[in-house]
Amino acid sequence: MTQQTKIVRTYGLWFLDMATILASYLIVTYIRFAETRDYGDRTQHYLVGVLFLLFCTIYTFFIDWNRDILTRGYLREVFEIGKFMVLMLLIVLAAAYFLRWADQLSRFVVGNFVWICALLLFVVHILFKRVMRRMITSEKLVVRLLVVSARERMDHVVKSLATLNDEGYRVVATRFLDDENITEEMVTIPFDEVFIDAPDLPQDRVRKLIEGFEEMGVVCHYNLSLPDAGDAATRVASFGDYTVVSYTMFRSSYKRLLIKRVIDIIGGLIGSLITVVLSVFIIPAIKLESKGPAFFSQTRVGKNGRRFTIYKFRSMYADAEERLKELQDKNEVQGPMFKIKDDPRVTKVGRFLRKTSLDEFPQFFNILKGDMSLVGTRPPTEAEFERYNEHYRRRISMTPGLTGLWQVSGRSDIEAFDDVVRLDLKYIDNWSLMLDFKILFQTIGVVLKGSGAR
Repeated sequence: MTQQTKIVRTYGLWFLDMATILASYLIVTYIRFAETRDYGDRTQHYLVGVLFLLFCTIYTFFIDWNRDILTRGYLREVFEIGKFMVLMLLIVLAAAYFLRWADQLSRFVVGNFVWICALLLFVVHILFKRVMRRMITSEKLVVRLLVVSARERMDHVVKSLATLNDEGYRVVATRFLDDENITEEMVTIPFDEVFIDAPDLPQDRVRKLIEGFEEMGVVCHYNLSLPDAGDAATRVASFGDYTVVSYTMFRSSYKRLLIKRVIDIIGGLIGSLITVVLSVFIIPAIKLESKGPAFFSQTRVGKNGRRFTIYKFRSMYADAEERLKELQDKNEVQGPMFKIKDDPRVTKVGRFLRKTSLDEFPQFFNILKGDMSLVGTRPPTEAEFERYNEHYRRRISMTPGLTGLWQVSGRSDIEAFDDVVRLDLKYIDNWSLMLDFKILFQTIGVVLKGSGAR
């Protein structure tokens, strides 16, 4: 199970379990005392409810009773919930007795709380499992796995890894160990992680293979062996039926990534509403100057090679893509990215939109969808991506952003693509929530000054 899935499973179920316990306790309290309101000491009565919540928190994070929830069936679910309820009742009642709160409890409340809470927990868990399975197997969230193994072992390895399907993994490509230039061949293929099964491969070849994937920024799971892999962090873990050593360049917490996504959703909602208001003024201006749609859409390459459609207010003439070939020899950026000063394809309205960065606002819809983030790396076009090497590939190991370190470090004034890559990798290697907030504030200043915009 991926770290992201574990975090959502643990914290999501903890929140739902707490809400279920609280709702059950309040429901039976209301039914019992709806007319008389005779609680005795109301504070102590509700403090018993707090004890139930405290037990749930301890049991969730120390016992991790829901760690196998996605694989257990209905009968196992009933058993686990039953065990949870019995232990919770015994421990809480014992605590209430020693704290001398027991005399404030109604047998009606306790008895009905048990079966109502157990029933609701069962329903909540079943629904949660269905949502989680659908979520982790969706095209956006499924972890795309590359398998590298010997020809004679490949079928067996792929079949063994099929057990990971319920945990959000999907084998999308395979490569044989005797293939030449495996990492070079995989640069433009969308995948998130790689599983290497090479027990008989010499260590120098294994090291070279791992370093190639490390350069791309993808998580690498190596079966059995323990070669040195440079700067990548390592951990020993279970992967399906195998014990592996996993190498990754990502050193931050997935909990922080979850917070980053929540911030993106909030920012995406606000930005999308602003975009709707701006459209009232910008769309007529675009239409009056030139024929064509008001919005520009283009396929871009997102995290680990996933394709998505990016949206902008159109700032160029409708035939801009067709005219690109005749302008290639005027490219001012060294590398696969294309930029020229005073681009003749840009309209008068487009120059204003670009100068003020208003053309970027429709990308808030991409952020809301999860294709992009508020802060990240610049998403390349497919044409750019086709010219990538392993080193360039690592810049898409994080979700692309509306703004990023290279945008606040000169934007279009940067003339070498290697400088863009250097800044993007600096952002990835040093990523934190504070860095995101810093870049967001710097972006506001850059946009207001119009620095580097074309």
